[in-house]
Amino acid sequence: MYFKITQLKPKKIIFGISVLLASQMATAESSIYIENAKTKISSNNYQQTITGTVVDEKGMPLPGATIKESGTDNGVVTNFDGQFTIEVADNATLEVSYLGFKSIQVEAKDGIRVTLAADAANLDEIVLVGYGKKTKKDLTGAVSQLSTEDFKKGVNVSPDNLIQGKVAGVRVVQSSGEPGAGVDVSIRGIGSIRSGSTPLFVVDGIPLSNENVSAGGPDFGLGNTAAKNPLNFLNTSDIASITVLKDASAAAIYGARGSNGVVIITTKQGEKGDATITVDSYLNVANVIDKVDLLSAAEYRNAIDDPSYDHGGSTDWQDELFRTALTQNHNFSFAKRTKSGNYYASLSRMDQEGIVETSDFKRTTARINAEESFFDNKRLKVKMNLTASQIDENGIPNGADAGSDGQVIIHALMANPTRSVFDADGEYTNFNMNAHYNPMYLLHIYEDKTKTLRVLGNIEATFRIVDGLEYKFNLGIDRSTSERNSTIYPNVTDRTPLGAYVQNNLDSQSSLVEHYLTYNLDLNKSNFEVLGGFSYQKFNFSGTSFSTTNISPMGEGVAPEYNPGYSGEQSGVSGYAQENELQSYFGRVNYTYDDRYLVTASLRADGSTRFGENNKYGYFPSFALGWNIDKELFLSDFNEIDQLKLRASWGETGNQEVQNKITQASYSQSAAGGYYLYNDYNLINGVVVNRTANPDLKWEVVTQFNAGVDFSLWNNKLYGSLDYYNKTTKDAILNIPSEPLSPTTSVWKNIEGEIVNKGFEFSLGSKIVSTEDFDWSVDVNGATLHNEIKNLPVSELYSGSVAGPGLTGVAANIYKSGYEAGSFFMLKHLGFDENGNDIFEDINNDGVINSDDRQIFEGAIPNFTFGLNTSLSYKRWDLSMAFIGQTGGYLVNNTNLALNINNLASDRNVLSEFYEEGANPQNTPQLSTLYMEKSDFLRLNNARVGYTFNTANLNWLKGLNLYLSAQNVFTITNYSGFDPLVNSPRSTGGNQSIGIDYTTYPSSRSYMIGATLKL
Repeated sequence: MYFKITQLKPKKIIFGISVLLASQMATAESSIYIENAKTKISSNNYQQTITGTVVDEKGMPLPGATIKESGTDNGVVTNFDGQFTIEVADNATLEVSYLGFKSIQVEAKDGIRVTLAADAANLDEIVLVGYGKKTKKDLTGAVSQLSTEDFKKGVNVSPDNLIQGKVAGVRVVQSSGEPGAGVDVSIRGIGSIRSGSTPLFVVDGIPLSNENVSAGGPDFGLGNTAAKNPLNFLNTSDIASITVLKDASAAAIYGARGSNGVVIITTKQGEKGDATITVDSYLNVANVIDKVDLLSAAEYRNAIDDPSYDHGGSTDWQDELFRTALTQNHNFSFAKRTKSGNYYASLSRMDQEGIVETSDFKRTTARINAEESFFDNKRLKVKMNLTASQIDENGIPNGADAGSDGQVIIHALMANPTRSVFDADGEYTNFNMNAHYNPMYLLHIYEDKTKTLRVLGNIEATFRIVDGLEYKFNLGIDRSTSERNSTIYPNVTDRTPLGAYVQNNLDSQSSLVEHYLTYNLDLNKSNFEVLGGFSYQKFNFSGTSFSTTNISPMGEGVAPEYNPGYSGEQSGVSGYAQENELQSYFGRVNYTYDDRYLVTASLRADGSTRFGENNKYGYFPSFALGWNIDKELFLSDFNEIDQLKLRASWGETGNQEVQNKITQASYSQSAAGGYYLYNDYNLINGVVVNRTANPDLKWEVVTQFNAGVDFSLWNNKLYGSLDYYNKTTKDAILNIPSEPLSPTTSVWKNIEGEIVNKGFEFSLGSKIVSTEDFDWSVDVNGATLHNEIKNLPVSELYSGSVAGPGLTGVAANIYKSGYEAGSFFMLKHLGFDENGNDIFEDINNDGVINSDDRQIFEGAIPNFTFGLNTSLSYKRWDLSMAFIGQTGGYLVNNTNLALNINNLASDRNVLSEFYEEGANPQNTPQLSTLYMEKSDFLRLNNARVGYTFNTANLNWLKGLNLYLSAQNVFTITNYSGFDPLVNSPRSTGGNQSIGIDYTTYPSSRSYMIGATLKL
């Protein structure tokens, strides 16, 4: 059993961000923005000149604060040093306001110093959106933003893990517990049959490709190990905020890549005050989260009928395979803000052992963020973000696409517990069986080393042409190279017994150029913001591979990765190169009237080389309305209401994640299409059509409607939001059977079918207690989801290939009109008869159980997901806990299918449950509901306790926090596998698989001790 929890505190906006934005954002009461001394003269007779300074509670100047003579339009804003000069009438009163701070009124006196107090209810007002920022009160879309305090604690290799359980409607599922492994992120359901549901990730203004950036592994008969998570190059300690754009109004500005939502990641910058050096280090200890319940050696001896299957030993193979793993992480950063800019630099090192022997993940990252301003009042700002990382990984032979016997974990689970790891001579015990081997021996003869170097950087230049009109230029590059050296040494198994070595290389690069203008116009109660721009991004991918077989034994001579030519026979050389381009034009208009009525409209036109000549461009509009009801006069007497806003939006986004060149015909020479030209009977190769051209292929399009309400009550004591969404995918791209007389059997086409996702989302938070010594806050979020396929032009599509003896080609997932995506298709298991034989439902009553008796059952998509986060602090102690959970989903436990009762008749172990239920060892394994289990769970995902020391008497030490943390503390579930939150990649024909668990590298439970030191 296991659980999960997440921590959420009221969001805080970094003062530095406020400073950068202050020159463009004044409070709603201000009708004019004027720098320094001069003001707009009204009918007043000015009789005195007032100078002063506006600062925060720490005495730091607040540039851009608004000072207005009460009852007039006469106003100015402070300069960079927080200073102002204003001419006012005698006995005037000044109204002083600044975003994120409580407004006050003061008597007009020359030389006045005004101190503003932070307004906790408004500290999270600034929210990132595509190509800009907005205040929360001006948002019309479904947007959620997390800052550093909100992130999931613990060991997080990549940023997508940070948002797990934090945002309603966002589901984060690990494809594997292996260090650095891929993560499936879905926002508001499964929107595609073929191309997955991964959102677009934008890091510091650079949209990333979802393509792999590390080389894939070869298949030595042990499965083709997938490439790792393309986001694992980022140091999570460098991340300042993560913003999730969920509805079309927010995501449509990204057009053809926004159909699955957008995740905007921003990294840290220098903060106001003295330069800061931060050192954060932790040590983590991890073990497997749970073990599969198998027969012990004693139980196995009682279960078998053939005494030859008793080999005299007693081994818990899971204990042999899994280990206690250590992780070390050390992060060093420097931050500084000056009058004209800010700087941030960091260096980090992570060394993570996997809980399976020999696996590990090592990463070194370096980052530099810098910004400087030039000319009058920061007219020109130049910003640079640069990160570089090197990742070294050691993998294990556990490819998710292997057959029933092709992974080290399934070999460990099936291994007879009466066998020993080593024989009497101290050598690894040879099982002398085909398709079943000593798992520790497999680890011994197998090496899989990957080195990936990635650099991501961009330069931004922002130039204020005139007040209100800004031009921004963004030039970015994302470059990675990866080398993977895989070796299986000569061995006694029937999997590559002569040994083999393969080197796979991958080189990828994307370059980005963007230009856009932003114009702000303030006409008293009406405010316009107009955005228009151009974007061009080019993607290049290339790879090479070479291999040798019949290599030297382990330990003899030079290892193949260092000298591939030392021994062996060359068995293959290959390579490829691909290129695609995306050219876009985009625009957006935001209109606000009297801070009450909000309108947002956007349009993006995307042109892609991936699509046919007749559909090079796609057009993606959106429209949204908002109403700040709390600004209306009829609510002016309701002091309990801080914010009440209604939102509604409609828009279209696209999905262009398809293979390159699929719109073009493809040819090859083949003997199958050849002919005999002469009488000498020599066959001449002919030309064969491999792919039929389709010049009409276009984007998948997602149309989404969203309606929501945001509220805050009792001085932000209770806050939250509620959204309803209806998201429909049309023009889905599939490789379907072609029409008669076509040169190929299938063709890539847009189909007329639809995938509909709809549901409700809510988030609710409260700062229950807030005193000088004690604070307690609770946040909870949840989302319902109903998924359905409609009007599919074919009867059904299959995916989710399962593994098991005699189950080759059997698929567990079905896509069919009227059912949810990836529903399960199998026999219905009714139990066992008196002889332990399987009983299946004969739905056609023909007396025969075969494929005609398969039925469609509920699928893997949970209909409700939730997260609960709580944070407490008492004096210098802090405690946070984070829970996650889901209900209404199912998993096909393909691991249990491989551990079926039939194993007792073949010298292998079985699941205890099958033996205890009296199943007959002669039962033939078949895919049925016997292996379909509910994936409901509640997990305490993280718990953290910390203590902050009093460093007031140490001038050189600004802060010291010691903390203890536990991850995957417990899980309450009836699921019998390692982890109910899993999805193994078992796609068929390019159609994605959903909800299959096949001997995935298990998750871990970990305990951490760490310290954060600020100098």
